[in-house]
This record gives sequence, C-alpha cells and structure tokens, in this order.
Amino acid sequence: MINTMRSFCSLLLVISGSLGATFNQYSKEDLYKYREEVRAMFQHSYNSYLEHAYPYDELRPLSCDGVDTWGSYSLTLIDALDTLAVMGNYSEFTRVYNIIAERTDFDANINVSVFETNIRIVGGLISAHLMARRAGVPVAFGWPCTGPLLSLAEDVVKRLLPAFDTPTGMPYGTVNLRHGVPEGETPITCTAGVGTYIVEFGALSRLTGNPIYEETAMRAMRALWHHRSTIGLLGNHIDVLKGKWTAVEAGIGAGVDSYYEYLVKGASLLQRPELMTMFKVGREAVEQYLNKDDWHFWVNMKNGQVTMPLFQNLEAFWPGTLSKVGDTQGALKSLHNYHQVWKQYGFTPEFYNVAQGGVAAQREGYPLRPELIESIMYLYRATGDPWLVDAGVDILKSIQHSAWTPCGYATVKNVLTHSLEDRMESFFLAETTKYLYLMFDPDNFIHNRGNVAEVVTTPSGTCTLDAGGYIFNTEAHPIDPAALQCCSGLSEKEIKSQIANQMIDIMNPGKIKEFKGDLVPERIRMLEKKRQDEAREKREREKKIREQLEILRIQAQEAAAEQKRKDEEKRKLIKEAREARENKSMENVDTNKVETNNDTEFELEGDDIEDDEEDVENQPEFSAQKEASVPSDSPKHTEAMITRLSRGEVLTDHAASPGIVQPEKMVNVFEKKANVVVEAISNLVQQFLPVESVQFDLEKFSAKLKSDQWPVDPSWLTDHEVMSCPAAKFTDRFLMHGEFFEEKEP
Repeated sequence: MINTMRSFCSLLLVISGSLGATFNQYSKEDLYKYREEVRAMFQHSYNSYLEHAYPYDELRPLSCDGVDTWGSYSLTLIDALDTLAVMGNYSEFTRVYNIIAERTDFDANINVSVFETNIRIVGGLISAHLMARRAGVPVAFGWPCTGPLLSLAEDVVKRLLPAFDTPTGMPYGTVNLRHGVPEGETPITCTAGVGTYIVEFGALSRLTGNPIYEETAMRAMRALWHHRSTIGLLGNHIDVLKGKWTAVEAGIGAGVDSYYEYLVKGASLLQRPELMTMFKVGREAVEQYLNKDDWHFWVNMKNGQVTMPLFQNLEAFWPGTLSKVGDTQGALKSLHNYHQVWKQYGFTPEFYNVAQGGVAAQREGYPLRPELIESIMYLYRATGDPWLVDAGVDILKSIQHSAWTPCGYATVKNVLTHSLEDRMESFFLAETTKYLYLMFDPDNFIHNRGNVAEVVTTPSGTCTLDAGGYIFNTEAHPIDPAALQCCSGLSEKEIKSQIANQMIDIMNPGKIKEFKGDLVPERIRMLEKKRQDEAREKREREKKIREQLEILRIQAQEAAAEQKRKDEEKRKLIKEAREARENKSMENVDTNKVETNNDTEFELEGDDIEDDEEDVENQPEFSAQKEASVPSDSPKHTEAMITRLSRGEVLTDHAASPGIVQPEKMVNVFEKKANVVVEAISNLVQQFLPVESVQFDLEKFSAKLKSDQWPVDPSWLTDHEVMSCPAAKFTDRFLMHGEFFEEKEP
C-alpha cells in the first residue's frame, strides 16, 4: 500500500512539473547571483544607517540623516541584528550584540506603542539571543535559558505588562516605559494590537520559566475570541475596558492581519492546539464572507455585507499563512492576484480598489513592505514552483530600480509615478531583505529540515538545537522552537522515566486486556470519526449563522418599517404646523416653536429624535445605518479614531470617511531638530518633575490570569491532531503517530 501511495505521489510530481515547465528554470548558481544582489542591498542600507542615522531609530535616505520614530532606542540596529546572522555576517553581529548587551534595562520616560515595541524590540532581542552561539558569541553555561539579551527582552516585557491590566485582559495601545499606562490614554485598540503577543511572550515564558508572559498573551487571545460576532468575524477596533467594538469592519488587512498570523505561529511554536482550532474555525468565517474570487474584501462583522472592495498591501501575508497550514492551492490563488497588482505598477500600493481596477486615492504609497515576498518565500519552500522565483526576481528588480538612493532605499511615495519619500522603516532590513535573501539561498541554515542539529549541554541536561522549524514573528525575527523545549520541556531523564513507566504498564499482565494498540485500521476509524464530528460541528455553526442572519434581516425590516412610520408622523406634524402658521397672523406666530426653514424642525421633534436614538441603540448595527447616522461635518468621532495599527496605521470611524484606514500622524521627518537649549530644558523637566507612575500590582494581575475568564472548549487543549499538516504525504502524516517508519536506503 505504501509503495502504491509513493507511486501516486511521484505521478503527481511529474504532472505538476510538466505544468510548471513554461516558467524560467533556475539553477543554484542563478539563485546565488540574486542572493548576492540582496546581500549588497542590505549592506548598502545597513552601512548608510550606521554612517548617517545611528543612534536614531530610522534612516532618512534622501536627507542622509536619522530620525526617532518609535521610541528613541536605535530601533533599526536591534531590528536588523538577526538579519546579519542569517546572511552569515557573524563578525558584525558579534560587535552589535556586545554593544546592546552593555545596556542594563530600557528604563526611559517615553510613551511607546505596545504592539511595535513587542514585535520589533522584544522579538529582535529574543531572536538575537538565540542566534548568539551560532554566530560565535561566547555564551554562558546556562544559555539558551539565560543571557544578557534575554534579560533585556524580559525587562521590556515587564514594562509592557501594565498595558494588559484591564478588565478584559486586552491591552492599551500605548504605555510609558517608566510609568505605565499614560493618564488619559484611549482604551480603543485594534485587533492586531490585542492579538499579536503570543509568539514573543510565549517564547519568553518558555525560555525564562516564568509563565506570566504566556498567560498574559493567551488571556488577550481568548478575550478576542470571546468577542467575535455571531457569524464568527472580528471587527477592527475594540474598547479594551468595555469589550465593545468601536469599528465593525472585518478583514484580514490593517489592524487585523497579525492576529490570524499569530494563531498559526503561536500554535506551532508553543504546541497549543487551541490556537490552531481558533484559526481553522475563524478561517471558515473569513472564507465564507470575505473571500470574493480569491480577494479578501472588508465586510461588516455583524452581517457579512461587503463595505470596501479593496486589497491592502498588508493582506499579502495571507498566502504565506495558508502555506503553514497546508493549503498551498488556496494560497497560490490569492498570491497570483496580488502579483498581478505588482506587475501593474511595479509595486503593490497600500490600497488597491479591486472593483475599479486601480489605486485607491490617497493610498498610493509602498513603504518597502515585506508581506508579498514573505508569502512568495514560504510558498517556494513548500512547492518549489519556479514561477515563484520569477515573482521574487520581479520584487528585487523593482526595488533596485526605483527605491535606491545614495544613502539607502526609500519609501515609494506613489506607485504611479515612482516618486520617493524620505523614510526607510526598520522592517526593510528586518524583513524585506531577509525574506528576499532566504528566497534565493536554498541552503541557508534557516531552511534546515532536521537533517543536522547541534547538541548542547545545559543545566537542564542535553539539548538538541538548530534542527530547523524556525518560527518567524511578524517582524521576521526567527525563533528556534527547540530552544524553548530545552528550557521548559521534560529533561532527557524525565522522558526516559515516562517511557519506562508506559512500557511497564503495557507489559503488565493485569492490564493487557485494557491495551488495544494503535494499529492502522484503528487509526483510520478514529480519523474518519473525527472528520464526521468536525463536519457535524461545522454544519451546526453554519446553521446558527444562518439563523442569526435571518434574525438580523427581520430586525432590519422591522426597523425600516418603524422608521418609515415615524417619518410619516413627522411629515404630518410639519404639515399641520405649516397650516397653523398660515392661518394665524404674523403677530401671533411663536418663533420659538416654528422655524421658517424648509427643513422645518421644532421642539416636538426633539423628543422624537431622542426616541429615535433610543430605538437605534436597540437595533442591529449596519454599516449603512452607521454612515447615515452621523453628519459628514460632525467633529465628534474621537472614540473610534486614533489607535496604532499593525505597521503604523489607524482606523477611522466609517461615518467620517468612505475608507477604513488613514495615514497615522507620525513624527514629521522633515521637521528640524529642536535647538540644544530647548532639549536641555526638556531633559531637566523630565528629571526633576517626573510623572507619577500608575500603580501596577503584579500579584493582583497574576491572580486575574489564573481566573478562567474567557474559557474555551476543553477538548481544544488536547486535540493535537489539528496540528497535523494536510499538505504532507499520507504516509508521513501516519509517521507522527508511529504506525509507519521510513524505509532505510539500500
């Protein structure tokens, strides 16, 4: 049977190879040539940052100087550190590692984005810590469970924890590194800003042995899951104090993207099957309501109606995520759509209006984002399709042609004209160049499939590291899952003890009748039963969704009929008032009750309006209603407005703008630096008139984490079958259960 399956798989490979024959074929030498071109691209940008911008956060490639953007902690240096290791520049990695290791903490009176600090600083420090031994940095005996950069990462996370001290467990968007949550901080946070911590926080807990970080991130994840709509979708912004959605647009782009990404990556890195179940159930709703011809539009989270037929640049991560769960076919379909946009302009704009087939107004830029090349790299590793190399070369050539400057690579301000903007975000060196490099470096240690590994002796025993399977955080910082197991898993002695105990149980004659074995027929029956149970649960979910949509439709009809009745009554009152006015002389007209404007309003109507507002609160919320209820010139929409999103964007109230995101008010990179006197006075004020720290009780916070506030189905915690990859061969999937063993080469 196994040989038959292998022959069938070989036939499929022959067929797929013949289908891909129309694309360019690339030898290793061809790939290495492009790899060296990417290396030169990185080196040009990195050297320019060191020469012109360090110690500022980012390089301005047109002005050839630097600017602080996210926290004044030399962001690009930390963000790019593990890229040096991936590219084999171990001498520079060691030099920068030692510079950063001299720092004792991140104590500073500055407000920072919780989201950005986590993915860029915490993720960068953990990754560099785990790369240290490979790069030749002398490490202590306790490594990877101890180390200076790991201590710094823990210090940063401790300073972020106060943001999570909310009734829901979902974090504020901003925190002061010294004083906690700033006074008056908005409680409105985007979905990605709530659900993008489990990779970094989980890794930190497993490496240090302190579970509070992983539990904090899981509480936020479960809170989001609990607040899904009845049809299984999440909105874009939520009030972290009340748990109420303030922006009901559902999508996979800005403000939501890395939530779905971290469900998959967190499940794989930490072996938490409940996260994978959340992704698979959540994806059902995404595919049912968002997917339109392999694009994913924005819809209303409550009824699934399309509100914005747009493709966002940030959505290009989706095919890469699908490849991680084995759906390479669905991934390639969406990737082909995205690549066509790139071919149309030479870049992917921030927003592309699919319905109109053009760039969305005011969103024409391309800030050197990595999401498209990230998905291309993952899919090339999964399929080997040479078309994907073509797509990667397209991206490399476009950036080289249009974004190069004497001092680095610049943001493309407009994909129509290829004009440039004076900014190079740190993720260009952390992500874009790294994914490009890995695309063209098939033998990189990151791609290790477990063929080789390093055996390391630690206080916990002997560990096997660098065997592959690296999990990238959303800023492309790779984390070795074996290191987490080394510091928090069972020791070699404990594993042997467990195996011995199980063997004793099996061989015990008194228990032999209870032991049924795990043979192939039994496993097939188990899998078939599981598939039937999953299909039944899916039908039940779909039935509930249909019932809820029908309820919403009936409510909408009733609300429309009621509104029509009130409008008729209002028109009747207005007509009677006009008739009464005409029958009286002008001297007796009470101007306080009747106005002469054609859109006549009077005191009676005020009561009606209040009644209307009360009714509206009890009605289902639809995008169209929400847009109509707020005048276009209304200045009052601050609660739903400004919150930092994934990659520095904000969502605005749908009523105030036809779009869903607008550029965030960032630091003005063209603004001149304040003079020395002003800076000195500012420093003195911070030193002698410090802001009082917000009280944060770690013990009370820990107690909250232990409460089962947002429970999930207990069976999800142990259903490790959900972690298997359907893209793997039939026989390989059985290997994980132990029924089949690979045949040795003759």
